[in-house]
Amino acid sequence: MLRWLLMVLPFVLWGTAMAAMRPLLDGAGPLTVAWLRLLPAGLVLLLVAVGLGRSLAVHPADRPWLLLFALVDASLFQGLLAQGLGGTGAGLGSVLIDSQPLLVALLARSLFGEAINPVGWTGLLLGLLGILCLGLPGSVLQHWWLEGPRALGERAWSHGELWMLGAALAMAVGTVLSRYACRRSDPVAVTGWHMALGALPLLLASAAAPLLDPAAPAFWPAWTPTDWALMAYAALFGSALAYGLFFWFASSGDLTSFTALTFLTPLFALLCGMALLGEQLQPLQWGGAALALVSVVLINRRQQLWEPAAGRLHPEPQELLP
Repeated sequence: MLRWLLMVLPFVLWGTAMAAMRPLLDGAGPLTVAWLRLLPAGLVLLLVAVGLGRSLAVHPADRPWLLLFALVDASLFQGLLAQGLGGTGAGLGSVLIDSQPLLVALLARSLFGEAINPVGWTGLLLGLLGILCLGLPGSVLQHWWLEGPRALGERAWSHGELWMLGAALAMAVGTVLSRYACRRSDPVAVTGWHMALGALPLLLASAAAPLLDPAAPAFWPAWTPTDWALMAYAALFGSALAYGLFFWFASSGDLTSFTALTFLTPLFALLCGMALLGEQLQPLQWGGAALALVSVVLINRRQQLWEPAAGRLHPEPQELLP
């Protein structure tokens, strides 16, 4: 039970961290929010690794993978995510970023030979349908088949949505790269290094932006104490703790099953809104929550559910009695 709770915790924290980051973009640029989220989180994870008696050294064979992991999953993903949050609606943006289990499943099947089978594919599609119901208004879904993207409004697929789709792709690739970066090195140390190193390009770009463009946001944000508290939550809980646990579990085991828990992220965000803001889930969103839960069960139990069905379709030949 404890292991399952720890596996779900990163997705709970991500669901609330995105809500915490959104208002911060009103007083700072996306690059600033991205590096302020990554750098403290990476340093905290490295201190945790030292406190746990783990080695911070990265095996020479893992270092090229670590640099690529840092560039893709930290610099690229966090930069695209922060940029997308400022230019997209929360609903569609959440749907796009939480669609990455589909990409991870395809990559894991190709690179690691993870079996998906029809039950697993059904679960993935149900999960995607679930986050559509959770993230998009009912009026959009009612008219989607007739009007297509126009149902979302004039800015249906704005640059914000494209940034979020790119972020989903970057995270999917980064999740796969984490396995190569941790082959001979400690996962906690590698996660900390990849966040700290990945923050440096974002920090440099954030510092250079005001020098190159006077209209660019200032390097250091003029936030209120409440804003800094939100930033601290996004960095320490939504990054250090969440990513530390996520890549700890992703470094071993079934990637498809574990990343399928991402389908629960928008559900946790909505439940947080109910608890803290008094928001109410609509019937369509309750249906989406049910689909998301069913999808996670199907994906995680796909092998056990498919084998009996396959046995009924193709029964073993029985020996003839003499």
